[in-house]
Parts: sequence; C-alpha cells; structure tokens
Amino acid sequence: MSLPLEGIKVVDFTGVQAGPSCTQMLAWFGADVLKVELPGKGDVTRGQLRDFPNLDGLYFTMLNSNKKSLELNTKTPEGKKILEQLIKESDIFVENFAPGAVERMGFGWEHIHELNPRIIYGTVKGFPENSPYADIKVYEDIAQCAGGSASTTGFPDGPPTISAAALGDSNSGMHLLIGILTALIHREKTGEGQKVFQSMQDAVLNLCRVKLRDQERLDNTGVLKEYPQYPNGKFGDTVPRSGNSSGGGSAGWVLKCKNWKTDPNDYIYIILQAWGWQKLCDALEKPEWKTDPKYATPEARGTHIFDVFNEIEKWLSDKDKYQAVEVLRKADVPVGPVLSMKEISIDPSLRENGSIVEVEEKLRGKYLTVGCPMKFSAFTPKITGAPLLGEHNQEVLTRLGYSADQIGELREKGVI
Repeated sequence: MSLPLEGIKVVDFTGVQAGPSCTQMLAWFGADVLKVELPGKGDVTRGQLRDFPNLDGLYFTMLNSNKKSLELNTKTPEGKKILEQLIKESDIFVENFAPGAVERMGFGWEHIHELNPRIIYGTVKGFPENSPYADIKVYEDIAQCAGGSASTTGFPDGPPTISAAALGDSNSGMHLLIGILTALIHREKTGEGQKVFQSMQDAVLNLCRVKLRDQERLDNTGVLKEYPQYPNGKFGDTVPRSGNSSGGGSAGWVLKCKNWKTDPNDYIYIILQAWGWQKLCDALEKPEWKTDPKYATPEARGTHIFDVFNEIEKWLSDKDKYQAVEVLRKADVPVGPVLSMKEISIDPSLRENGSIVEVEEKLRGKYLTVGCPMKFSAFTPKITGAPLLGEHNQEVLTRLGYSADQIGELREKGVI
C-alpha cells in the first residue's frame, strides 16, 4: 500500500518526546525517518523508566516506532561530514535540542539551508524566539504553566494543576508536524525549503484558546456565569480554576457512580445541554423537573447547579458507570465514562480501529502502543517496532558509499 510520504527522507535529530512524537508520525505516513543518536547511549529515554533491565524503555519504544537508528558522534569531523551528507539528500531535518545547542554544533538553520536549500528545518523550543525566556530549557510541566493550562486547571481552593496529557511535549510535536507538512506543500509550489519553529508555550496556548476567550469575557463583564463561582462566589481579574466544569456554555461535571468508594474511576461526565434537558429528566425519572421553576431553564439551574448534580448522583447510586452511560446515551444525553488506562488498554473497539496497537520489537517482543489517531479512508499506517540503537549503521553508511573497512574505522574511532 502506497503511503503519502513515501520517498521523503527525514533526519531525526530529536530526543525525549516533543521532537520524536513529530518524526514518528512522519514515519507512520511513509517517510524514511533516520534517528541520529549518540553512540553507545542513544536517546536518553532508551534508559528511562525501564520495566525490564537492559531493554529499551517503553518511553522510547512508544515514541520511535517505524524509524531507523544511526549512531553518530557529530562532535567529530567524520561525524559532521556524515551528517552533512545526510542533510544534502534529505527533505526534512528536525531537532529539539536545548536553546543554542544545535547552533553550537554547527547545524543551525543557516548552515543547513546552505547545504540544502530545499530542506524543511523543523525545530521545537520552549518559548518563542523573541521571548525573554527563550534561553530556558523547557520541560512538559513548565510549558503547561507558561502556556496558561496550569493556572486554569484544578479546583478553586487548590493550586495550579498540571494535566496528565502531554500538552507541552507531544502536543508541540503535533503542532510541528502540521507546520512541516504545510512547508512541504509550500515547497512543491516554490521549490524552496524553510524553517518551521514551534514553541511549546504556543502549542499549549493554542489548546487554551477557550480560556483566553474567557479572560476577555471576564474583562468585559466581570463574571463567568458557567463557572462554579457564579453566582455565589467572587471573581477576580483573571480566569479562575473551575474544577470539573465543562468550560463551555452548558453545565457539566464528573459525577459519582455506585462503586466510587472502591473504584477510583467509577464516574461519568454528563453535560446538561439546554436542548436535552427534558430528555435527561425522562431518563432520570424526574418529569417534575421539566416545569419546576428551580430547574426548568438553564438560568434557573445555574443558580443551584450542584443541587442538580447531587440529585443526579442519587439516581446514580445503584448504577456503575457503564450501566449509567447505557441508560443516558439511549436517552440522547451527552455522557461518557471515566476510563482508566487499564480499561483503555484492553478496550476491544480501540484495538479494532487501531487506536491501541500491539507491535513487535526485536528484543522486547510484543508491547502495546498508541496507534495513529487520524483515520484515513485511502490508507492505514502500519505501526512497527522501534529500532535498536545503531541497528541501521551498516545500511545507512553503505548507502552513503562507505566500505566495510571504512565503517570499521569509524566504529574504532567512536564516530558510530
């Protein structure tokens, strides 16, 4: 099956998560992605959070599938020459080193563009280039804080809270992927490559645009009526933390089901949309709510929304989350279960549609990973195992014209 990016060559000069998440998807879409790694060590995540001694950690394998691996010490003259050879024949170069590091190596945008004017140069950094914080080496949690997520996440009486979702890392990689693919289309029209810069702060902010919307609304009105602080609480001059409220115009909350005391995830999330209120009343066997002035309108419900949620939890007290969702979805009520990672990992529908896939790695054997989140009508990416460190040294260098003796010399010198 032909894939859209077949024939596209990528030099993957990335590590950890933000960069690898981008280049992994390029590989899923058919690109020939060559991961350049430090000899004998490789990507730091190979050795992090190991579940088996002496095997690459799942942190690495789940972010580097479908790639090839070349060990290369780019601090040596021979290593720099090889990297330059790869750059000259490639379409995309991606890096996410600390600010200034790749320039000190001699592989900044200007030099790479000079080597190959058609190349797309993708880079991830913590902050925008003109930021006063541009020199900071940024990690996931810092990006969430700087991008507005942490300050608006959590409960009103608690501190800013970090999301478990990789809003700073993998999200930045996905944003960079969009930019790189756009630059490829631009190159088809102009013949010229370009630099694509993605800051983690910008990527987080892009996912927090509804909170920026709320900041402007708060500035203009002084209140946010769909937040749990209204009408009895007080608003300051910044968007507050709103617990599990929906963040939209309709009320929503996480609600306890019957096993919540023993099962930390026996909860559902329910949205009380205005158009569906009467359907919810029927499902809850509360027909009186349809005409009761305390409940009949969104405005009325909003003044004592937690009384409504408490009543719904009484209805849920003899139902687990699956039973509750079954009743409510049939009533056309927006609802969903809180699924644990264990439940997700064994979900047959997610396995069937490729959202969760089982792949084979040469030493580890079979393991689970996340599949391609986009589903295409014309093709289905096949997820394969991550490469062993230096697995493709011989293949890549032979293709570049190095003899077996020369490869042996490079190995002796510590170049590979």
